[in-house]
Amino acid sequence: MTQLHLQDLFKVNEVEIIYRNRIPYQDRIQITQSEVLRSNWDENRLELVEQFKILMLDQKNNCLAISDIATGGMAACLADPKMIFATALKTRAIGIILAHNHPSGNLQASGGDLTLTRKLVEGGKLLNINVLDHLIITAHNCTSLADAGLMPR
Repeated sequence: MTQLHLQDLFKVNEVEIIYRNRIPYQDRIQITQSEVLRSNWDENRLELVEQFKILMLDQKNNCLAISDIATGGMAACLADPKMIFATALKTRAIGIILAHNHPSGNLQASGGDLTLTRKLVEGGKLLNINVLDHLIITAHNCTSLADAGLMPR
């Protein structure tokens, strides 16, 4: 092989991670209730399609960011744990709050909701990211799995 061909064999992609929080620490909102996520939803899509979002928090529960993770159909939304934790890691989050809407208006957590929450809590333990709550949002109300005693430990 020529020198040129040997160099081609060793080409690899390089990953660069960059994060800039443009909101000064003293101006960040401290999260004390779920209304912050509820107010971030597009009211015109709340009863149309299911969406999954995460709210990332620092060590004092100050909001670092809210991120749209996935948008699905009328009855389901696939929230990829890799995307959730990649986003949380990039913002250096200590804790996250999960949220998704039920276009049907049903506030009850489904078996799938509980299974995903359990997986994310376990994954968060490995990464030292606390999954603090999972909210189910409808057009008229919101349910907290933590308040209902349904968050895995």
